[in-house]
Amino acid sequence: MVELNIQNFELSGANLDDKKKQRLEEINLKISELSNNFSQNLINAINEYELILNDKGVDGLSDNDKKSYEVEIDGVKKYKFTLQMPPYITYMTYGKDRDIRQRYYEAFVTKAPQNAQIIDELMQLRQEMAKILGFENYAKYSIAPKMAKDEKSVIEFLEKLANSAMPMAKKELEELKSFAKLDDLQSYDLSFYAQKLKKSKYNYDQELYRPYFEQNSVVDGLFKFLNMLFGIEFVKNDEKLWDKKATSYDVLVDGNVRARLYLDLESRLGKKGGAWMHNWQSHHIDENGKEHLASAFIVANFPDSVNSPSLLRHDDVVTLFHEMGHALHHMLSKVSENGVSGIAGVEWDAVEFPSQFLENFAYEPKVLKIFAKHHKSGEVLSDEMIENIVNVKNFQSALGMLRQVEFSLFDFKLHQALHTGEQIQELLDFIREKTSLLKPPSYNKFQNGFAHIFAGGYAAGYYSYKWAEVLSADTFFSVVDEGIFDTKIGKDYLEIILGKGGSKSMQDLYFKLRGEEPKVESLLRLNGIDV
Repeated sequence: MVELNIQNFELSGANLDDKKKQRLEEINLKISELSNNFSQNLINAINEYELILNDKGVDGLSDNDKKSYEVEIDGVKKYKFTLQMPPYITYMTYGKDRDIRQRYYEAFVTKAPQNAQIIDELMQLRQEMAKILGFENYAKYSIAPKMAKDEKSVIEFLEKLANSAMPMAKKELEELKSFAKLDDLQSYDLSFYAQKLKKSKYNYDQELYRPYFEQNSVVDGLFKFLNMLFGIEFVKNDEKLWDKKATSYDVLVDGNVRARLYLDLESRLGKKGGAWMHNWQSHHIDENGKEHLASAFIVANFPDSVNSPSLLRHDDVVTLFHEMGHALHHMLSKVSENGVSGIAGVEWDAVEFPSQFLENFAYEPKVLKIFAKHHKSGEVLSDEMIENIVNVKNFQSALGMLRQVEFSLFDFKLHQALHTGEQIQELLDFIREKTSLLKPPSYNKFQNGFAHIFAGGYAAGYYSYKWAEVLSADTFFSVVDEGIFDTKIGKDYLEIILGKGGSKSMQDLYFKLRGEEPKVESLLRLNGIDV
């Protein structure tokens, strides 16, 4: 913990002279202001745009979707679409009118053009900040506290993913082109024809699965699975909580209470949207030698059970498993110092490892059959339906892999040197030559909306998503290959990864767990990509 605190002080400029400290403070304030402006420009652009359509224009959309976007203008029924993600994804996926899709797509990828100037300023300030702190470039500064050891490791990792996914991605695109029967398949056609191809191949409908995923059954099944995987128990208590649908559980290991878990899973009026894990208190021992147990919340917005059972989509099940992975990482730490207990002190490019690891089991037949039972008949989800879930998950996964690598390489290489103006687009075009099989139109200014790196915390760190996925996939298959339940690797994971929290680098903990470096091939296998 001392090492981490010293590193944080140094990365914040503690060793600088007063003049440089003053300049660093000015830079940080300006970066904060620019990031906020970047975000606000996007919000304004999203709010200002309206695509108004008549009945013919919404051909292809479901009746429910049409109702969602129905408006009355001058006494006439119309349909209004904005640049928010739900309506945009809905229309690009189901809207039959190709000209409208092209127009909508162009509006989406050209929004907030004023952000180009903000990007230039941000790039200059980030590079200056890195130099003041003694780093050659911002990328080196960004990975200093992360698991990746150097720039070369990140680039080689991403390029290996791209090279490995490329052959299968070419097949996926050719299949889509053949299905669409279009000589000039464009970016604004992809979602529309991909959805049709997926339906043609798998006839997958999430609604058919919901009766098998009643919320209480899923939660109880998840607890049973974790007991079979790690030997931990969840015992419900009668603590009075903020809502009658919220529940709390004592978490036991070897019969001893180690933590408390709170679940607040159903949507209700006034509740914040989305799903997340909140680390309320970390396990620690105070200055008087008193032990404090960890506690955590898992919050979601699953369908409410006011008038009917709460029936989840499989995506909801995956979300629950994901957030439980975070919660276990936080709650089962044995570390005595707050600053490195649970998820505290864990490197940014490794913090998603435990959540991704656990969510992978939501696709595993042995696990699903524990709880995936029809809430009325008790019928267990069939092998065919489970196979369909996996097939849909991996549909066009190689193309998806290339897309994420494109984002990650652009982000990282952008911060390895000072890029401004046309150099930014030139860099993106150069990366797309190696990663994009279907070139977007020249008017596409993706970078002006890349909020993760220009208004979020992922600058020179977008690769972290895939980096953590490799750790999780590698560990997941080591458990699966041992039989999943009551395995040595499962017990080791409980002690080494979950028990140690952020007290050591994940690089060291992972090597202690697996005895070898993580393998990219495991992530490819998980995504159904031929290795």
